[in-house]
Amino acid sequence: MDLLTATIQPYDWGSTTALAELMGLPPTGEPQAELWLGAHPAAPSRIDRGHGPLALDELLAANPTAELGPVLTRRFGPRLPFLLKMLAVDAPLSLQVHPDPAQATAGHARENALGIPLDAPHRTYRDDQHKPEMIVALTPFQALCGFRPPRRAADLLDHLDAPGLGPYAEALRTQPEDTALRQVFTAFLTPPTGLLTAVTDAVRRASAAGGPYRADLAAYTAITHAHPDDPGLLPALMLNHADLEPGQALFLGAGMPHAYLSGLGVEIMASSDNVLRCGLTPKHVDAAELLKTVRFTAPPARALTARRDAATGEHLYPAPVDDFRLSRFDLVRTHAPHTLTAGAPQILLCVRGEATVSCEERTVSLTPGRAVYAPAGDTLRLSGEAMVFRATTALRTRPREAGPAR
Repeated sequence: MDLLTATIQPYDWGSTTALAELMGLPPTGEPQAELWLGAHPAAPSRIDRGHGPLALDELLAANPTAELGPVLTRRFGPRLPFLLKMLAVDAPLSLQVHPDPAQATAGHARENALGIPLDAPHRTYRDDQHKPEMIVALTPFQALCGFRPPRRAADLLDHLDAPGLGPYAEALRTQPEDTALRQVFTAFLTPPTGLLTAVTDAVRRASAAGGPYRADLAAYTAITHAHPDDPGLLPALMLNHADLEPGQALFLGAGMPHAYLSGLGVEIMASSDNVLRCGLTPKHVDAAELLKTVRFTAPPARALTARRDAATGEHLYPAPVDDFRLSRFDLVRTHAPHTLTAGAPQILLCVRGEATVSCEERTVSLTPGRAVYAPAGDTLRLSGEAMVFRATTALRTRPREAGPAR
């Protein structure tokens, strides 16, 4: 078991205070957007086993079977398949989608063959992995996720009453779902002259007037101020607006357009950096590749809640992938310690209170923002009065225990 030294990413959409306040540190005055906990080569966490700081990705590559276990190594190679983060969102992120495994593999190979450097601004596939992800709200959290049903999207466009939106609302009402969403989304990526200005004015005007779309329009108005003159506002209007309460989650699979708008949360994802952007960003937008990746369906938008195991006290957030498994422990000091055993590596992150983690003869105190890494096969004992997230993989390795010690 090792304490992790994490990297904080200073992206401009990050809060200047939220992470600092949670961790009990003075603000730096600069945005602090993401706390990365894992072995992604772009910003690996570091550990120290008595010989100085060592990047976690280098440690895993040097001895993958001992750290990851044989089953995980065969399935994912010598790498940690998940990345755990804390996000502090103070302004809307880019509207984006992620590829499925086949698209990621093919796209990465294609761009390699073209000789596009991995760090080139116009590079789309920086690795050959998919990037499903899940966000769990720690505070009220706003996001855009997945398409509204076409008729509901048409109702919103009619409500805005902006010049030029009528034909798009008509297409959404009269075409089959896939055709309607594809046709309007594609058109909105490169809107005709004057439409963006008209819609921006209409959004601000309708938001000030209140009415049935009050919460949605407040979010879209924030987008117009954070990203003025960005055509990404138009496809954003086609997406569901989600207001998560603390403890609720969203799972975002391949091809689902989404954007985080505000709030503090814990995020877990497959360890990848593949992002196809739709807008709300000055970064590269590859419209042709994007349209191959987006899934033009409108499944019901549902916030997820954790399933509590009454026997173990573990709250599990379900996800249909084996790259990661995310759960939460709400620790009570008077209760017996929880015993956590997994045939895969695990990371424990404290977000509230103070927790104690023990492994063999070592004991570590975790306060908000601190985390430990344990290799495959280690048994941890977790106690205290705290909220702690546990990240590991859902790949079946051997029976997993997570229960009070006897």
